[in-house]
Amino acid sequence: MMRKGILLIFLVAFITGIPTSVNAQCKQFAKKTCKVGLNPYQHDGNYHAALLIEGEEAELYKTFYSDTEYRIGVCGAGNLNAIEFKIVDSNGKVLYNNKYQDYDWKWDFRLESSQQLKIVIKVPVSEDTMENPEEGCVAIMFGFQDE
Repeated sequence: MMRKGILLIFLVAFITGIPTSVNAQCKQFAKKTCKVGLNPYQHDGNYHAALLIEGEEAELYKTFYSDTEYRIGVCGAGNLNAIEFKIVDSNGKVLYNNKYQDYDWKWDFRLESSQQLKIVIKVPVSEDTMENPEEGCVAIMFGFQDE
């Protein structure tokens, strides 16, 4: 009985620790692979990364300020197809969609007024993997340049 209790505690601890280790791996992916692409922009110090499956969508809200040059970069693990991302303002107007830019991984911009924008990330489903969708890390990175 004592062994079963210890095994159960170990199993629960292992299962609850899995999301933490996966998230840590995604953050490492963001640091090593994606951050480099922000140059010459200065990284804002935050690592936004998550494990996504083909067909999933994620959203992130971020405030951007006027008179600052920004770069948003979205990169995914090599096993994922091109990642789609779009930037939407508070009125629902799409300011940018990389689907129309050959799935470019970054967008450089400047706003005339400070505002909160929504970044929508979508991992398209490949016809090759419809039965068994791929899963991988996707990172959103932000860089800026002060004028």
